[in-house]
Amino acid sequence: MSVGRFTPETTRLDDAARAGWLYYVAGNTQDEIARKLGVSRQSAQRLVAVAVSERLVKVRMDHPIARCMDLSGALRDRFGVDFCEVVPSDPDAPGLLTGVAIAAAVEIERVLKRDEPQIVALGTGRALKATVEQVGRMICPNHKIVSRLGNVMEDGAATAYNATIRLAERVGAPHYPYALPVLAADPEELARQHAQAAVRNTVALAQRADLTLIGIGQMDETAPMFVDGFLTPKQHAELLAAGAVGEITSWVYDAEGQVIDHDVTARVTSVPLPVAPGHRVIGVAVGRPKVPAIIAALRGGLINGLITNEATAEAILAKSA
Repeated sequence: MSVGRFTPETTRLDDAARAGWLYYVAGNTQDEIARKLGVSRQSAQRLVAVAVSERLVKVRMDHPIARCMDLSGALRDRFGVDFCEVVPSDPDAPGLLTGVAIAAAVEIERVLKRDEPQIVALGTGRALKATVEQVGRMICPNHKIVSRLGNVMEDGAATAYNATIRLAERVGAPHYPYALPVLAADPEELARQHAQAAVRNTVALAQRADLTLIGIGQMDETAPMFVDGFLTPKQHAELLAAGAVGEITSWVYDAEGQVIDHDVTARVTSVPLPVAPGHRVIGVAVGRPKVPAIIAALRGGLINGLITNEATAEAILAKSA
């Protein structure tokens, strides 16, 4: 992996950008910043001031930290993806979602600012819920916000992580919910559900979306599908035995990014994977437990873009070497 060219000036600005991010985004005190960067409190205070005076800090970080740029380039080269954004990590909170949520929100806003009608499709999950909260309020009645999957459990209860409705409210755009449960009762019911005109229309919109953002779930004991009650312990164990490492919009896949043949995946109602040619599908994910799932999604072409943080990017490159 190449190392960026550092000069005293770029190093100073990198340090200032890190200090600014830790202060304004991660909410650290100046004492905490000093400890994390290994400098005195006075130096930390000066670095935060430089971040402001050099206009590195507005509402969001506007300085491409050299290390993050190196990691982004290495990930693009390693996996042949079109897009990769790596944001700084808080050393004490490597799983913090704020930074990646802001970066993902920027991508959404960039699409929604276009004059011609656009389609933005979303998965569900904690990362996407955090992303939507970072999107600025807009009025975009000519665009469409589309869900790639349902968020209803078998008993009719809804999960707490549906991002589609919230985004549509924030940007004043019509939204197209996926009016199905996460899992059908059986393949026959799945066929009947997919035959509905409204579902066919939503699937078609999602498949031609100009931008798709999806979360990436791990499949260990903290797997979102398992923790949120969509998988029984028996189903979870069977999927792990079959080689499951990750999950995207309820599609469970192995280390090569291939959807696993199982009773659960035979009943998944969400829009099919993988990526359709010519469309941007960006995974938004951080945290060491997600690393195998992210690598598999990249290898299998389930995503063609990634937004993550330094700690996760480093772990991806180390594990996939």
